[in-house]
Amino acid sequence: MQGQPAHPDQRHGRAGRPGRQPVRVRGHPQPGGGRLMPHDLPGWGAVPTPAGEFRLGPVRLPADLALLAGWMNDPEVDAFWELAGPPEVTERHVRAQQDGDGRSLPCLGLLDGEPMSYWEVYRADLDPLAAHYPARPYDTGVHLLLGPAASRGRGLGAVLLASLAELILRRDPRCERVVAEPDVRNRRSVRAFERAGFRAAAELDLPGKRAALMVRDRADGPAAQAQLPA
Repeated sequence: MQGQPAHPDQRHGRAGRPGRQPVRVRGHPQPGGGRLMPHDLPGWGAVPTPAGEFRLGPVRLPADLALLAGWMNDPEVDAFWELAGPPEVTERHVRAQQDGDGRSLPCLGLLDGEPMSYWEVYRADLDPLAAHYPARPYDTGVHLLLGPAASRGRGLGAVLLASLAELILRRDPRCERVVAEPDVRNRRSVRAFERAGFRAAAELDLPGKRAALMVRDRADGPAAQAQLPA
């Protein structure tokens, strides 16, 4: 299950051409100021899931670069993230967020202590994405990719998305909604969000893609815990 990358203006596609026009524009000032969310997000600790103990940790460069670049060069990942190539491509993509204004946070997802996913958690209401849907203050967006091929296709994405959405809504009282905008062609991703308690609110014509706006409202109450198939 793959998400979509932040800051596609920082990356190059498989043919070496510039990436598509971004939804998020690094350095593009947005009204409202403030940081992404409490900056200790990776310190919120581990949460139990049907798949094991899950937590987020900050991406550390250069230590994590080889792992991330390896995932990005998997053709299934590259189909939607378009960050295949030498490690410098991935490094530029991650550093653009780390060196920015704190509105997008790149993280590694660890399951029982093992890194197995890459996440970008961002302030959707301070993002150019907000021009394409009725954003609310402190809307929090998420992108996800599952790195190891063995982690995909067995419901793990839904399990982790449900757990992270609940964690964000529980720990950040300012946030009323968690949102995502996967490419509508990425049916595996859309289904994972649906199983995680998100609803398909609209289809958006974004620069470079047509996206499904997926929304998880606090008012919906706790999502049913996504389960791995038997």
